[in-house]
Amino acid sequence: MQPSAVPELAHTHTRPIHWLATATALAGVVALSSVLQPGAATAAQSAGPETKSAPAHLAPPDPAHVAFPLQCGPVKAVVTKRVSGDLDADGRPETVAAVHCDAPMGTPPDGVYVLTRAADSAAPRVVATLLDPEDGTTVSDLTVRDGAVTATLLGYSSADVPRCCPDVTTGAKWRWHNGAFVRSTPAGAHSA
Repeated sequence: MQPSAVPELAHTHTRPIHWLATATALAGVVALSSVLQPGAATAAQSAGPETKSAPAHLAPPDPAHVAFPLQCGPVKAVVTKRVSGDLDADGRPETVAAVHCDAPMGTPPDGVYVLTRAADSAAPRVVATLLDPEDGTTVSDLTVRDGAVTATLLGYSSADVPRCCPDVTTGAKWRWHNGAFVRSTPAGAHSA
């Protein structure tokens, strides 16, 4: 038994007129969509509860108003991460900031600083250095939880590793104890 022959269908062969008709239809749709635009959105805001700012002594210190102890030469210091919480249980929040020089190339090392303000002053100031930029590491994660600062630090296994590509990951944890921040390694932290 031989397969039956299917007659050739005329509409399966494209001709220049088909392409011209398709292009004309598409141009018409685009032109029509530019004329028919939706009206302006008019959503009414419902009156909600009034938000009050926290008193200056209860607001976390803003790192934008602090001179960090970094020697950056012609470039400026940049805050890359910031978290806040009450680290010394005095009822006022501190801010922890990861900061580095805004270098145009490479991976500049971070410093991690604790900021606070005196009860009688609104001006924030650096009160502790948790990580010195001289250590040559960068901070990929920074949190404050239950009065402790935790960070994921990226570093280098040797001087031969390019400064763009850290190859060591470690964890660090700092907690206020007897008037100073004490560093430890968080449980479950590992080097890669």
